[in-house]
Amino acid sequence: LASLTHKMILMKSSMFRHTCFLSMLAPAAGFMSGSSPSSSSAASLLTTSSPLAFSRFSRVGGIDGSNYRRNLPTVRMIGSLFGDIFGEPSLISPEKALPGRSQKMPNISGLRHYVLGNDLEEVPEGYKVAIFANGCFWGSEKGIWRLPFGIHSTAVGYCAGFSPNPNYEEACSGLTGHTEGVRVVYDPSKISFVDILRWFWEAHDPASGMGQGNDRGTQYRSGFYYFDDDQRRLIEASKEVYEKQIGKKITTEIAAAADYEKYGGIWFFGEPYHQQYLSKPGSRPYCSAQPQGVSLAPFDSWAPEDLKEAYAPKLDEAFWKKYAPKRGCSVVQESNEPIAPGSW
Repeated sequence: LASLTHKMILMKSSMFRHTCFLSMLAPAAGFMSGSSPSSSSAASLLTTSSPLAFSRFSRVGGIDGSNYRRNLPTVRMIGSLFGDIFGEPSLISPEKALPGRSQKMPNISGLRHYVLGNDLEEVPEGYKVAIFANGCFWGSEKGIWRLPFGIHSTAVGYCAGFSPNPNYEEACSGLTGHTEGVRVVYDPSKISFVDILRWFWEAHDPASGMGQGNDRGTQYRSGFYYFDDDQRRLIEASKEVYEKQIGKKITTEIAAAADYEKYGGIWFFGEPYHQQYLSKPGSRPYCSAQPQGVSLAPFDSWAPEDLKEAYAPKLDEAFWKKYAPKRGCSVVQESNEPIAPGSW
């Protein structure tokens, strides 16, 4: 274990840049409790995400809310380090995933958006929902709540997995199949689905497989999940053109939200602690996303003809010229308040 740890330290000079740390110590907890590990067994634990390893770690003393919150300055590390050693992780199968629970995340009901002030759960009549994942959800969420109009609320949580009502540690372990995601409730009369979709593509590297930047693991995979056929067609059409623009094969997962009903649903809210995290006093300005600095091609050049009128962008090119995501995940340095309408 000491030798492996030393190797990991040598491979990463920055020890405090990753957040999924404690749950990835499952193998180490087993080692410390008397087992005799090998590198191959460690690799197996991390690439196949054994529920036994996770439950064993929990018994050994494990993970509780106060513990991981106390260690958040160090918590996105071990998973990435093991990923460097053992290669690209693979998504757990539904049969091997943790069983989950029936209880919903506590203290979400009635919780209001820290910046926008609206109830996180409500969807007003006529409003729409979009759900996507593009790396660590802290920065992903902030980029969307800052859009200048039409955003009722954003929330972070766990999407596209197989275990109902996971918590952070479980999702972080890779044992539930979830990816860190963002749920957007928006007014389509003020902002278009296409505006949100464009921000999604430009705010990360959609060709990075199971991870984003320094954050590696299935819980950081890129994904966009559609609620109707219009959304599906727009996601797929924009993917096709953006793939050509960036010159890399896009690995973004595109799936119907309805596909996850048999697993309890597409979306589960994250802990209140993580909601609008980057706007809160004392937060650490962390973001792992890797914007490519490539603007999505003009809407009219790729949108299906019959959707052009209904989904025309509300944000003009002047907005994107000034406020589009920049290389280096600059969103963490921006104001927490929404962009002022007309400021571009």
